Parts: sequence; C-alpha cells; structure tokens
Amino acid sequence: MEDIQTNVLPLSMDANFFFERAVSSLDRNRYDKALKYFRKAVEYEPGNPVNHCNMAGILSEMGDYEASNAVLSAILRDIDPSMTECYFYMANNYANMEQFEAAEEALITYLEEDESGQFLAEAEEMMDLLQYELHRPTKLKSIKAREGMVEHDLARELLEEGKFIQAVKLLEGIVAEYPDFLAARNNLALGYYYLGLFPEALDTIHEVLEQDAGNLHGLCNLAVFLQREGNVEALDKLRELLRIVVPFHQEHLFKLATTMGILGEHEAAYMHFRRLLKDPEVNGDPTLYHYAAVAAYNTGRCSVAKALWRQLKKLDPDSGISSFYLNRMDDYELHGQYPPISYHYNLPFEEQLKYPEKWENGLPPDIRENPLIRSSFFWALRHGDHHTKLQVIQTLRLIADPEVEEALLAFLLIPEEDVYLKDMAVFVLRSLGVKGPVPIWKDGGTTMIDPSKIGANLPVWRSEWQAVIDLAVKRIGKVSDLQLQHDIETLWVDFLTRLYPDIPAMAHIEGWAAALDYLTAKMHRKSITYEEIAKRYGISASTASKYARRVDQVCNVKEKVNRTIPFVQ
Repeated sequence: MEDIQTNVLPLSMDANFFFERAVSSLDRNRYDKALKYFRKAVEYEPGNPVNHCNMAGILSEMGDYEASNAVLSAILRDIDPSMTECYFYMANNYANMEQFEAAEEALITYLEEDESGQFLAEAEEMMDLLQYELHRPTKLKSIKAREGMVEHDLARELLEEGKFIQAVKLLEGIVAEYPDFLAARNNLALGYYYLGLFPEALDTIHEVLEQDAGNLHGLCNLAVFLQREGNVEALDKLRELLRIVVPFHQEHLFKLATTMGILGEHEAAYMHFRRLLKDPEVNGDPTLYHYAAVAAYNTGRCSVAKALWRQLKKLDPDSGISSFYLNRMDDYELHGQYPPISYHYNLPFEEQLKYPEKWENGLPPDIRENPLIRSSFFWALRHGDHHTKLQVIQTLRLIADPEVEEALLAFLLIPEEDVYLKDMAVFVLRSLGVKGPVPIWKDGGTTMIDPSKIGANLPVWRSEWQAVIDLAVKRIGKVSDLQLQHDIETLWVDFLTRLYPDIPAMAHIEGWAAALDYLTAKMHRKSITYEEIAKRYGISASTASKYARRVDQVCNVKEKVNRTIPFVQ
C-alpha cells in the first residue's frame, strides 16, 4: 500500500494571525468578531500595547466607552506609560459620555506630555468643544509638541521683515533650549549670514548637518555659504548632489529652486519653478512668477520670461517690478546684450538709489523694510571697504529702528574697525537719540562714552557753540550728507577743545560758521572760494577769510589736507 502525501500546511496561531482576522472583520463591519480576534491577539502578546490599543478602539466604536478607557488606563499604568496618545483616545471617550471635566483633564495631559503631536489638530478642535461645553477656557499651560514653535514662527517673521538681530537673539534661545530643533538652527545660520557673521553661520549649518546629513534646507544653505566663501571644491561636490535631488514637498522644492538659481544653476532652477507653477496651492503667488521668469530669461527662454512677467503684472500690478523687467527686456533685445538678472523680488538696488534726495525724511517703507536691502546693509557694515561702510553708516540713520542701534553699538566694539568710522557711528547714534554710557573699543581697550554728549573733553557745551554748528549745517543745505555734518562738528569741537578755557567770544556766529564750512569743504577736496562762502553767510570775503585762518591756525587743517586725510574718499 503506497504512502499518501498531503499538501496541508500547519496553521500558525499567533498574534499576527488574529490581528489579520480582526482587520478582515472590520472591513466587513463585523465589530463583534473584530473585538474577539483583537482579544485573542492580546492573549498571545500581552506586552504589546498596540494590540491593547486596537481592542480599546473597537470598544469605543461599539459605544462601550468605559471599557475602552479601562483598557487605555491599563496600557498607561502597566504596559507603556510613554503611549501618550492614549490620553487623547480617553478624552474622546469621556466627551462621548458627556463627562467634559474628565475629557478636559485627559486632553490637557495629552497636550502637555505628547511630543509627536500626531493628533494636535484634532485636540485643538476638541479643546474648542470643551470650552463651549464648560463655558470657560481650558486650563492648558503648554503644548509639548509645539515647544519652541511659537517663538520659532515669530523668529521667521522677524527674518522675513529684515529684523535680523532680533531674530538671531530669539533663535539662539530656542536652539539652546531645544538642541534638536533643526529648523530653528537652520534659520539661526541664515540670521548670522544676513548679519555678515559668516564664521558663525558656517558653524551653525555644520551643526545641522551633523545631526541630519540629508537635511535639504541645511544643504542648500551650506551651498550658498560656500559660494560666498569662494570654496569652489566643496561647492562643486555639493552642487552635484543638489542637481540630482527631486523634492516632493512643496517647501523643499521652493528652497531647492531658489538655491539653484543663486548658484547659477538656472536650468535646474527653471525646471523646479515650472513644477511649482503647476501646483494650485502656490501658483497664485506673484513672487513665484518672477522667479520662474528670471530662470527662463537666464536660460535663454526670453519669450517664456516675458509671458511670465505679463502674468505677474496681472497678479501684482502695483509693484512695478513686471513693467520694469519687461521694459529692460526690450532694451536688451534692442542692443543684443543679455546680462544676468537677479532672482530677488524687488527693483534692482541701483534703481532705488537713483534719487536719494527724496529720502530727506527717511527711507521709503519698500526700501527700509526690505529684508534683502537690510541684509545688504548689515553685511556691508561687516565686510565692505572703508567707503562702503561709511555710506552704510549714513544710510542706517534713515532706517532709524532699534535694530540699527544694536548693529551700530556692536560695530563700536570691533577692535580692527577704523576710528573715524566709529566716530561716524557715534554721530549717527546721537542723531537717533541714544544716550550713554555705551562701550567702544578704542586705543587697545574698551571705554565708555555717551553718544548724546558733544565735545567729551569739554566740561560744558554752550548754546552759542551749538548755534555755530547749526548755522553751518543749515547753510550747506545738504541735510542728507551726514559725513559733512560730522566733519563740521568734529572740526569745531577740536577747535574749542584746543583753546579751552580761553575760547574767543561768539559774537559773530556767521563768521565762525563760514570758517567751518570753508575748511570742511577743503577737507573734502571741494573747490570753493571765500567769495562763495561769504555770499552764503551774508558776510564779506575778508571776514570769512579771517575766521577761517583763525580756525586753521589752531587745528592745522590745511596741513592735514596737504598730507591727504585718510578718511576722505
């Protein structure tokens, strides 16, 4: 008799088997069978909290909220106290039983102990319901999943507004308290970069990548920093990596697109921007059309660029940006020259600086509050040449906000900075109403000064002395030329300090003011005669000459001019 072989396979009765049976029963809406199978799964794996949670979920679906909460309480008490989502499930059960006080207590525990925030949106909706039912606000102290988020959102807003010093201070605090908060660390690196603190920016971005080597925001920021540093070898390796990245998240795609544009990878930038334009969530953003138009132009797609700028004109007709670039395109095509265009969504800085006389009453908001322009000022204050720093210091007076004050106060403490530039910064701080004492690094050490005090070496400052300065500044008619005002004041203080206490009478204010005007003009290599100065102040040429000679005898102005004063540019 032959042996009969069968193909019957042994049935594995384990927790997974019953879990799959339970899910199958749920698909057929057989909750009673699903509960039975989940209970069997719990018997096979009593230490697995997920099985218990599934059983609690079925009990809740069946309306047995008390039994469901008993299971959830057992999970937290006996199996895994870290499963904070159980508190959210319990809050739902209590709310369904109309036990709103208990629901509130469970919900508060969830929000204050849960780190992941998986049910954060749902919890906030439930909080609104409980406030309505209890007729009072929920007694919530903090939301653990959002620790640092409110502050981080504020810091991001400050960065977007160009208030970099405030943003950096806030972000430094967030990073110190939450070291794993990489978004905050990324933005801190950007804040340092915008302020011209390049070593700090690089160190911070490397800290991000040490924790998460594939962090796209960190890699993009590093690429921009390496380009600024001129580290070609490292940048080329990173550029190759970024070329093959294809982000799926909208935020990552936008970051990569703008970064590739900054790096000069216009073809890649164009393809990324075109993807974004197909996204209905963002394709109404005017800036996106400008970025895509610039990428199209920089890759030789001029007709596409024009079409995108025309679309931008419909979306943002008041900005003037689309009209400016469309007109510039016509000029380029006329002359057959196509220089690269910046991706920044504003008129080129040189266009905005054409009419500085309009700024006598301060910079217009579109310049004063433009983050790009503000960052260029702070960067130039750290890394510009002498002449650029001088221009920036004068322009910062027109912005005149607390962040400017902080930037200038920090500038005073840089040991290697030129003394004349620091004197100009002090002059600007005085015009902003800053009073001392404030520290300044001078002559190899830190000393305290009072910016509001004119003539620090003089025990008094008389009104007639100030009247001479005021008249000279008024008659030169260049309120915007802060350097000229500073040099008039400095020369006058030098003259008075050298003679004190034997200072001559100030009976002829016009004569002294004319002397300061004439000699300061000579210091700035300007061609001017005594006759011209005399006419300006309503005095004779001989009187102007007499007072100018007296100041020159004391201060040796002409000798300094002949030796070429280093601060005159």
